[in-house]
Amino acid sequence: MDLLNAFVALSNFVLVPALAYGAQLALGALGVTLIYGILRFSNFAHGDTMAFGTMAVVLFTWLFQSWGITLGPLPTALLALPFGIVICMGLVLLTDRYIYRFYRAQKVKPVVLVIVSMGVMFVTNGLVRFIIGPDDQRFADGERFLISARTFKEMTGLDEGLAIKTGQALTVVIAVIAVALLFWFLNRTRTGKSMRAYSDNEDLALLSGINPEKVVMVTWLIVAALATLAGTLYGLDKSFKPFTYFQLLLPFFAAAIVGGLGSPIGAIVGGFVIAFSEVLITYAWKKVLTYALPESLAPDGLAQLLSTDYKFAVSFVILLVVLLFRPTGLFKGKSV
Repeated sequence: MDLLNAFVALSNFVLVPALAYGAQLALGALGVTLIYGILRFSNFAHGDTMAFGTMAVVLFTWLFQSWGITLGPLPTALLALPFGIVICMGLVLLTDRYIYRFYRAQKVKPVVLVIVSMGVMFVTNGLVRFIIGPDDQRFADGERFLISARTFKEMTGLDEGLAIKTGQALTVVIAVIAVALLFWFLNRTRTGKSMRAYSDNEDLALLSGINPEKVVMVTWLIVAALATLAGTLYGLDKSFKPFTYFQLLLPFFAAAIVGGLGSPIGAIVGGFVIAFSEVLITYAWKKVLTYALPESLAPDGLAQLLSTDYKFAVSFVILLVVLLFRPTGLFKGKSV
């Protein structure tokens, strides 16, 4: 029975949160890896693009709530999500049209586009803070828990309860659907195959008659949709704060690089590697070990390797190790 309690505690505080967080990082890292693989630069504005799309979802959610429009037990943000995606798509297309296209025409080196993306990052960050403010904004409604700890205890008779938040369950389901649609699009549609060909060999793709502007536009549209999805799911699971999305840029890039930049499968795997690493290293293991070990071996302290304040440091260390020893990542993407 104690081992069951230990497993439930582990699931409640490690496995379930890391699974949801990993799905969010995977969606964000997919956007990073698509830009790097197809447009060939590291987009430092990705975190703030996500913040902008999520901000639009938050504003529409508040509007629907003020009108009395809800989805009952599900978050109203699901209704607002398509509007946020469209607005985020408009932002990235305008940014590409009036900023990135000029530098592409000049055939500048990728490092120049990286610096340009940093400028876009600061402008977008300032715009989001100006519109919605710098503070935490909560927009989740509906049922908070899919299953509560009290209900789980009553069902099982265990001392430990398993709580699964609605946002966590939605994150996993929506992420699976989004990834399945993306892989179907890339592998089964003419436009998706054109994007893959353009990523593999730009010159050969152009000789084959592929329209580069269409490839660029579709890439940005997909990235905007993924960014808004990831940001909204993260906000529903936790809360919306512009600066937090800026900080998420580090785990996004860490996930993309660990998996292999330019590899969509690598981005997904990298997202879960980073998420589970952060949660496992910053979790206080006292409760689990108390259940799992004999009383004489139970720890007196928290048995925590690092405070949760240092969770992004875990991403940084993993990123550093990968860059030093395997810059192509787990799935041998493009070298960094």
